[in-house]
Amino acid sequence: MESAIVEKRTLELKKTFQHKVPTGVLGFDLGANQDELFLACVDGVHRFQANDGQAELLYSHNSYASSVAMLGDQCTIVSAGYDGRLKWFDLEQKQIRREVHAHQFWSWEMVASPDRTRLASVTGQYIAGDYKYAPAPETEPSVKVFDAVTGEHQWTFSHVPSVQSVAFSPDGQHLAAANIMGEVRIWNLESGELTANWTTEDFTSWGIIKSHCYLGGIFALSFSPDGSEIFAAGMGPMRDPMAGNGRQLWQRFAWQENPVRKVDEIKSGQHGEGLMETLAVCSVNRLFVMGGRLRGGDWNAAVFDLDTGEKLAHLNTGFRMTHARFSADGSQLIVAGCNGQGKPEDGKFRPWGVVETYDVTLS
Repeated sequence: MESAIVEKRTLELKKTFQHKVPTGVLGFDLGANQDELFLACVDGVHRFQANDGQAELLYSHNSYASSVAMLGDQCTIVSAGYDGRLKWFDLEQKQIRREVHAHQFWSWEMVASPDRTRLASVTGQYIAGDYKYAPAPETEPSVKVFDAVTGEHQWTFSHVPSVQSVAFSPDGQHLAAANIMGEVRIWNLESGELTANWTTEDFTSWGIIKSHCYLGGIFALSFSPDGSEIFAAGMGPMRDPMAGNGRQLWQRFAWQENPVRKVDEIKSGQHGEGLMETLAVCSVNRLFVMGGRLRGGDWNAAVFDLDTGEKLAHLNTGFRMTHARFSADGSQLIVAGCNGQGKPEDGKFRPWGVVETYDVTLS
């Protein structure tokens, strides 16, 4: 039987826009039009116009804003922050309409379901629980789900802290969350049942130099377009966790199988070193992007073929990439992050948040 020949596609990424914003960007969501973004930043939530680079500070949290999501009415955004709170902001009235104290610790990440009817937020602080430094049990629920419109609390799920990433399935029926130890849990949002639970040790470091503790974990999750598989991103193990020189890493799992099966991971020779913090799938062009920090190698973000896992293009942006998204039609890649806060000059910090857009051309 002859093997099918799969031709490698050619991908070009052309930078079309770069602009600085006042403070580092930790997350963003697309607005009602293609030129509008909402940025979760160190100093609060900004409305950002890509056509002229103007950023308007709408409101703040009591600490960093870590995530933001546009709701289905196109008139409301919800943000989460390191103060553990979720805030609903009315874009027409320009005022905070609702505030929910979701966590005692910070919200690592908050995401909206594909239909924008639910919100999920994850939290947790890694504290050594025994002499082997295994994480202590959670002191509050690590995963919470809310009604996006009313703010009503719908589900509470248990995990091992710290829980650093969360994702809804494409149909909104399942929720995945992953932690510092590389443990992934997936729940059914109709029944509340835990439907999958497994651990990959490839994202977690145990330090034998300088720091005797666990570090790393899974920092980003994204389901495949059909929902049958899930991607995880982070950084490979290090002997010195403070060095930040683990390999750039993604893995792909068939989570509905029993036992869960690892389907694929980043190819040998296609990675450098550095923590990967964001991952996004483009169903239109059958691509996915992974980005974060560069410690060694020649890229801090790369775009891969969704079907083969081959790296098609990469970027060295020169800044820490915290979030990446494809436009709805797949024609653009939008990325954002932080470019070193620096020291104040005349009592003011220079702008150190960054937003960039790239045209995506496939052949």
